[in-house]
Amino acid sequence: MTHANDVAVGIVGLGGIGHHHAEKLTDRGANLVGGMDIDAGARRRFHEAFHVHAYEDEMDLYEACDAVLITTPNRFHEEYAVSALEAGLDVLLEKPLAHNLESAERIAEAAREAEGFCMVGFNNRFAEPVQVIKHYQAEGRFGETTHVEANYIRRRGVPGRGSWFTSKGVAGGGALIDIGVHAIDLALYFLDHPEVVEVTGETRSEFGGRDDYAFVHMWGDDNGSGDFDVEDSASAFIRGADGSTVSLEVAWATNRPTNDEFVVRGTEAGATFDRGNDDLTIHEATAFDGDQHHLSDTAVETREGNSHGAEQEAFLEAVAAGEAPTINTIDEALSVQRVIDAIYESSERGEAVRLD
Repeated sequence: MTHANDVAVGIVGLGGIGHHHAEKLTDRGANLVGGMDIDAGARRRFHEAFHVHAYEDEMDLYEACDAVLITTPNRFHEEYAVSALEAGLDVLLEKPLAHNLESAERIAEAAREAEGFCMVGFNNRFAEPVQVIKHYQAEGRFGETTHVEANYIRRRGVPGRGSWFTSKGVAGGGALIDIGVHAIDLALYFLDHPEVVEVTGETRSEFGGRDDYAFVHMWGDDNGSGDFDVEDSASAFIRGADGSTVSLEVAWATNRPTNDEFVVRGTEAGATFDRGNDDLTIHEATAFDGDQHHLSDTAVETREGNSHGAEQEAFLEAVAAGEAPTINTIDEALSVQRVIDAIYESSERGEAVRLD
């Protein structure tokens, strides 16, 4: 049987997230055989950092690989994911699935027809506290999980004004499609991905386009010369066919404290997971002796881990086994993309959007 670290893996898109993935692959001893980027400077930096060949044409990389990680800007996900799948490779595609729903649906169709599989990069599912919550859910400790409060809020955190992140034509949107996609996926994961039937949402652009935008630090360059035609915050409410619900708050920038908490509410117990520091607390109430009761908040200590590394391990093990993974599937990612599209539509129309 092929070992996961024997899988020949390449990376398409050699920017910041591509380097991050390459570092995690080399840290675990994976067989990183090359990268691809249309930018000569990016190819040179990648070669110097990881001492593997960096190609200008993706087909040359594909010939050297069993599998690829695609870490390009959102607009180019379809181009490279489809070509890799058609070349017979397995694909780990960074979130979101695509820059818009139509492109996402074409990727999903290509994946269904391909010999290989496409796994989507929702790495937060692999955080240790998330796995603990899913374990307790499977044991029945929470009873029926009915609602998730999902927060991914930065006080000031626009990821490089004037970069591709703030261009609707390249990214497909702003804070919602960048970090909100993680919050939506994780919330639906906690609810076992119900069929979403209705979405109400509002998106706002209040800070990123201002000349007096105040910030302490910024991921990426603040050159101020490119587009900022996307939202920097979004609020939404999501309803499932089974009665489950999600309340969503997402922001790159807003005048309130940072908040990375996910609150999971069940009929027998609940949990608060702070994605920012991996803190996990279980909330329970026990009745005894008539009207007496006991309320408990139990802090759960988990091992320190790296969610991107765990995600890569699951991907490479699936490639080595020749079996598509049952987590981070293309259909789940497509469901998330439909919710994102519905939030944008609801904001534009000023009313709830039905998906059934």
